[in-house]
Amino acid sequence: MQVTETLAEGLKHEFKVSVPASAIDAKVDEKLVDLKDKVRLNGFRPGKVPVAHLKKVYGRSVAAETVDQLIRDTNAGIFTERGFRLATEPKITMPTEEKEIEDILSGKSDLNYSVAIEVVPPIDLADFKTFSVEKPVADVTDADIDEALKRIAEQGRPYEARAEGAAAEKGDRVTVAFKGEINGEAFEGGEGSDIPVVIGSNVFIPGFEDQLIGIKAGETRKVKASFPKNYTVPNLAGQDAEFETTARLVEAPLEPKIDDEFAKTLGMESLDKLKEAMRERLVTEFAGASRQRLKRILLDKLDESHKFDPPPSLVEEEFKLMWNSIEAEMNSTGKTFADEKTTEEDAKAEYHKIADRRVRLGLVLSEIGEKNKITVSEEEVSRALIERARQSPGREKEVWDYYRTNPTALAQIRAPIYEDKVVDFILELASVTEKKVTREDLLKEDEDDKAA
Repeated sequence: MQVTETLAEGLKHEFKVSVPASAIDAKVDEKLVDLKDKVRLNGFRPGKVPVAHLKKVYGRSVAAETVDQLIRDTNAGIFTERGFRLATEPKITMPTEEKEIEDILSGKSDLNYSVAIEVVPPIDLADFKTFSVEKPVADVTDADIDEALKRIAEQGRPYEARAEGAAAEKGDRVTVAFKGEINGEAFEGGEGSDIPVVIGSNVFIPGFEDQLIGIKAGETRKVKASFPKNYTVPNLAGQDAEFETTARLVEAPLEPKIDDEFAKTLGMESLDKLKEAMRERLVTEFAGASRQRLKRILLDKLDESHKFDPPPSLVEEEFKLMWNSIEAEMNSTGKTFADEKTTEEDAKAEYHKIADRRVRLGLVLSEIGEKNKITVSEEEVSRALIERARQSPGREKEVWDYYRTNPTALAQIRAPIYEDKVVDFILELASVTEKKVTREDLLKEDEDDKAA
């Protein structure tokens, strides 16, 4: 066998490989001898089928399997000898002419093929014991609890009917009946009766609620509104509609009472018990936000301390995934790059930087995990999958089966677990100090992280 490197350009390598026909033929004979004791052919006793006869019957299929195995073994040897870690699957170029293929499989010709690869560069890991990071933490105050309870109470706030002839204001609840038309034609789902609409809630399609300001009980008016371009019903998406709308009832919001009775509506025996439960929930919420912020700080630190050129194909693949998502979102919302105060060229450059960072960090985390034998157990994956399934009540089995039969989807469950375990490993070595911040600053950082 002869292996010649024909390209060594950065992380890209190409090899030409030649395997003698005699080597292929010897491997085929080995397989046929092994097959001899396993096959049953009419006219021959078990184990007594001549190899020459087996070659006539099974020669081509065995040769094809042999060539396939030889290529895999040869490539594995090339990469192992040179210490290569592949960034992508090898690209193998084989003979394409039918006669060439037949000559190889029949042992008349040597196997000649080329293999192109892109490798992961060597990664020199930083000394994590030198890392110093601050973990932002916030205490849960009584004011935080009161504000959270107020938000819950406002969602179920009571309303009372306005005086006869009173006009609806922003924040009022108007019970309406409507009939919608597009281009003068009624459409499916465009009719409703006794539908409560809170003006300013932005629950209805854009423009509908604002046009109810000033309406009175018993009044009918034409409301014009457009369905969003990303509306879930395709034939209505982006369409202009007109609704003949009649107000049945106009109600003003009342100030919600947060007391023991309110607590009981939420399944708690008293307001004090409700506040205790809310404190526990907020402590958990703040801890999660603190963890996310610390993780982002650590990833920034890893980014700063591990500068290298990642495999271009991985960066391009990551960029395409993000860019396809951006284009889909812009198409559905009707936004342009000008709306975002940028240009397509500048946006692409920015997302290429993000893709580069993501790939580098992914490789660094993988290297840390591999060198320190960090793994994710099946039990950990199962626990995470059970939690994911619980998020879809009534469809738990469907979700479970989907992930268990889809390796790519299951990898999406495993990846964040692995990442968190690597992050925890680094944090155990690093110097971590707590920094007190306000609730606003903590959650603002959390929102910034999500946006990033």
